Amino acid sequence: MVDVAADLSSFSFETGLTEDEKKLLYLRARAAGLTFCGCAHALYLCKLVHSLRCIITSPAAQTDSVTSGEDSDLCVGILGLGHMGKQLLLSLLEMTSIKPSHIKVSTRRPESAAEFVQIGVECFFDNRRLAAWADILFLCSLPSHLPKVCADLHSHLSKHCLVYSFTSAVPVTRLAELLGHNFILKPQYGFVGVDTADVWLSCTDLSMALKDPLLIEASCPLTMSGILNWVCAVLYSLLNICTSASLPSSNALSLINSLFKEKWTHTVQLNAQSFISSSFASSLRGEDAAFVYLNQDNVTAY
Repeated sequence: MVDVAADLSSFSFETGLTEDEKKLLYLRARAAGLTFCGCAHALYLCKLVHSLRCIITSPAAQTDSVTSGEDSDLCVGILGLGHMGKQLLLSLLEMTSIKPSHIKVSTRRPESAAEFVQIGVECFFDNRRLAAWADILFLCSLPSHLPKVCADLHSHLSKHCLVYSFTSAVPVTRLAELLGHNFILKPQYGFVGVDTADVWLSCTDLSMALKDPLLIEASCPLTMSGILNWVCAVLYSLLNICTSASLPSSNALSLINSLFKEKWTHTVQLNAQSFISSSFASSLRGEDAAFVYLNQDNVTAY
């Protein structure tokens, strides 16, 4: 279908804006960039976690401390089906191998998700049920709803559940306090310069955008300002998952390294020192400092 208004400047979004208002147009690019990067990084995390779980439960990786019958399928919960929640759900369905039956959504208006229910995604309004079921729980609620949401989730999150928060203006330390839970990851984006506006504004169709090499490169966590902590937090999260499976530290490091070596042969190998908290270690003395190894009991995420 042809857009008959495409070349008519009087019908453009910018028409009628004052000069001061035009200075804020970059916020459109920022919103598009945040949505794209949020979904792209969330998908990458899900793929990493799913791959790690598959390796842990594979016969070759079995040890006496690992339950051989553990289900490697990843259970993904989405709390909130507003703009971000819906985009994330669509991305998971179209860009990952996660089955619709392994994705559940808790929303105040489950009737609005009929299109997803038809393909096997279970939608309901029960935050506690979602918290007890999910391996990864994405918080996509508004900041104003967070106190009520956290009150619902408190004491109902399983110890192994990774809470991934998209809720703005609420730091991880505050979330941990509200949830009574310390396995939390929250991306912090410090980007979206005006010079990249055209790149992000091209994200009109998220599914297509997630296949665009230019956009994928622009969203690379290792090159984006303010997101390097996210990379560190993901590594700690993978370590926590291994710890919850009772894997010895040497096995955990081997499995985590194998995840990255499979695709990037020149990846730097991680070792125990890679996970040592320098600030925590510096507070210790003597032999104690030599045995500092971050695990699920003394750390979480950024």
